[in-house]
Amino acid sequence: MTSTLTAPLPSRTSSPALDFEALYRAARDDVYAYVATLLRDRGAAEDVTAAAFERAYRKQRTYKEARGSGRAWLFGIARNAALDELRRRKRTAALAAEPADVEAALPEDAAEAALRRAAVRSALATLGPRERELIALKFHGGLDNAELAAVIGVSVSNAGTQLHRAMTKLREAVEHA
Repeated sequence: MTSTLTAPLPSRTSSPALDFEALYRAARDDVYAYVATLLRDRGAAEDVTAAAFERAYRKQRTYKEARGSGRAWLFGIARNAALDELRRRKRTAALAAEPADVEAALPEDAAEAALRRAAVRSALATLGPRERELIALKFHGGLDNAELAAVIGVSVSNAGTQLHRAMTKLREAVEHA
């Protein structure tokens, strides 16, 4: 990512319910990973991530804590910015980014891990854009079902059902890969 995403934000009176700087620091990498997942283009993902944070910064006074977490609000803005970019390009979303390994694998496990990642990438490519988006929001964004529901505009139970179905399809596709 470019340094524009890691530069400190100017001071501004924000909503007492939203600590924008803390939200930015906690979510910037996850938002970028999510946007990169949808766009399949790192450069465009950097631009869209920056635009999403700019929109969120300008609209932070509209955040209402009663409607969901700041993280879900931010991912909703990032989702809209990414979908705007996709519409502009007239492309379909597909998974391109891969979450970074938190723990380094042992050398003998590296080949097996690479095969598993390749199988998951291949399986993700068989899913529809909505299913890939749900999985990206859950695993790149770390959103719970209530936050996921707020981002995609459905009930919590519907979000859970859609995610479960997407994960079932993903597991089946991985088994057949």
